[in-house]
Amino acid sequence: MTTVDITADLNDEDETGFVWTFLDEARDPALIAPGAIVVAGTPDAPAVAEVVDLVTKAAEPSSTCAFSPAPSATTPPLSIERRPPPERS
Repeated sequence: MTTVDITADLNDEDETGFVWTFLDEARDPALIAPGAIVVAGTPDAPAVAEVVDLVTKAAEPSSTCAFSPAPSATTPPLSIERRPPPERS
């Protein structure tokens, strides 16, 4: 099973062509930073993506995160393959 770093609807692109989701949807928000390569989506439909931007607005309770599919999304980078699995509670 694939561990998703940030849950998102991958079909929910805006006019910029990026997918946006809330940072509080991340398994570990420290992994989510511009330029980071992460696994986004859901366990049933994951995709390798690059974080493009983080936006914080005073009126919203959580930052939003924009990302796009990584250029070589079919082969996960070593940084993702070697990432330790999440701790089980």
